[in-house]
Amino acid sequence: MSVDAATVKRIARLARIRIDESEITSYQGELNAILGFVEQLQEVDVDGVEPMTSVTPMTLRRRDDRISDGGYAERIVSNAPLSEDNFFMVPKVVE
Repeated sequence: MSVDAATVKRIARLARIRIDESEITSYQGELNAILGFVEQLQEVDVDGVEPMTSVTPMTLRRRDDRISDGGYAERIVSNAPLSEDNFFMVPKVVE
């Protein structure tokens, strides 16, 4: 697949990029090189290869899903200017 000057202008317009006429041939060459690399990747035989997210095998660390109150409400409200019974107290804003 080859990119022509009209396609470069269209891509630039869609990407909201201003390109001077003198730069079009440079971008055209770069886009053609990228597309050539993608065509090379399509030649690779990947039959039997499972998709992966990392090159090293990883498993997610999971924690037990249990409900608790946290046990440290005093520490949470300790820096609050006003608190009562482990709740934040704020001034009234609606009259």
